[in-house]
Amino acid sequence: MLAAMAMMMVGTMSACAEKNPYPGYEKNQNGLYYQFFSQNEGELPQVGDLIELKICCMINDTTPLIPNTQNMMKLQEPAFPGDLNEGLAMMHKGDSASFIVNTDSTFKYMFMQPTLPAEFNSTDVMRFEIKVVDFMPEKVYAQNFANDVKNRNAVRITQLQNDHPEETAKAAKELAEYLANNKIEAVPTESGLYYVVTEPGNGEKPEVGKPVTMHYTGKLLNGTVFDSSVERNQPFQFVLGVGQVIPGWDEGVQLMSKGEKGLLYIPYYLAYGERDMGDIPPFSNLIFEVELIDFETFE
Repeated sequence: MLAAMAMMMVGTMSACAEKNPYPGYEKNQNGLYYQFFSQNEGELPQVGDLIELKICCMINDTTPLIPNTQNMMKLQEPAFPGDLNEGLAMMHKGDSASFIVNTDSTFKYMFMQPTLPAEFNSTDVMRFEIKVVDFMPEKVYAQNFANDVKNRNAVRITQLQNDHPEETAKAAKELAEYLANNKIEAVPTESGLYYVVTEPGNGEKPEVGKPVTMHYTGKLLNGTVFDSSVERNQPFQFVLGVGQVIPGWDEGVQLMSKGEKGLLYIPYYLAYGERDMGDIPPFSNLIFEVELIDFETFE
């Protein structure tokens, strides 16, 4: 009887070893293996949050897929049982951990490769090493990023005006005279941008960090058209507030609502500054006829 019990215990121990072939790792109910090296308390990230993390990924601990780097990842709903997103959802700020995931499924859903690359097979071990630096809702991250862009622009503008006082004074005089001569009554924003609504929208405002779709025609003060999406019949799309366009656009489009049309009168320092842009000479004030066709919003 004792011999039989001993054999049963050996069999049970072998079965347990087979269930968890990775010493030091725990396994969740969906098959994700995880091991925490440091673990804190507090809030956990939610689906949709952007996670700033240090990450690396290896195959069989020999082949690097993602080198050790700092990056941003958006926490997604798991695409398959044992998805890395399940592990990220377990991590607090400052946590570090290791995750072993299904190689086939991770290539398919995370790396967007429908078939496993020829140099790998389904038995290969894919291991992620991750440390969470911070996380926040995507909207908060976008606003913080937009504020950083705005602050950097302010520093650049001040330096530009200090370096070119004569050109700055001349450009300011030209813009003021243009507005007066054309009887344009508009109050400048704090930055010096003028915006005049020509056709109201529906009141819905775009959000920084999200794509907006525009039509525009750009002109110099002398009326010369230098660019027009209307003439090309091709609307222009960009992400608002993150520096993909000139500062005058990033600021001005935030004043608009969906479907609205208007005129942006942009001082040179909110446009292309001292740069020679071909059809746009250095220190040029600009006029843009703009229409906010559509935009995306945060969920």
